[in-house]
Amino acid sequence: MIRKATRQDLESAKSLTEACAAAMQEKAIFQWNEHYPSRERLLEDIEKEELYVLEEHGEILGIIVLTPQIDEEYLPIEWLTPGGNNLYVHRLATLPEVWGKGYGQKLMDFAEKFAAAQNYQSVRLDTFSKNKRNQKFYESRDYKRLGNIFFPKQSEHPFYCYEKILK
Repeated sequence: MIRKATRQDLESAKSLTEACAAAMQEKAIFQWNEHYPSRERLLEDIEKEELYVLEEHGEILGIIVLTPQIDEEYLPIEWLTPGGNNLYVHRLATLPEVWGKGYGQKLMDFAEKFAAAQNYQSVRLDTFSKNKRNQKFYESRDYKRLGNIFFPKQSEHPFYCYEKILK
């Protein structure tokens, strides 16, 4: 079941992102760290009603943020569609012990159905340039790689921006 997160989900969401960060770092993917995603960032996502959780048997197995707000870092990218009617995906994560079991696909299916139901033109996101698995994941879902952005607090390496047109 995928539902909007509540304040009661904050600690579980934070623990999940910390587990993801540690598991990625074990694979030499330094995408998330002690600065990101912060508890404050996740709380803000919850308060804006943009954080969703994938839950099974009372356990949160994954999270995703869906927002119509464009991040400042995305402004220089030459997107495939005009701005203003796009859904942005952030902080997609699943517990490391369920990696490869389709939960990321379920969260992205949810995001794309949500975007289509709300009449968004496209779904936009970014993924770390050193995370080849994520790049393959999005490209297999017909996302087009467009340009690079940087988050210096996270890494010296770029993040690749992707977009999938829905209409």
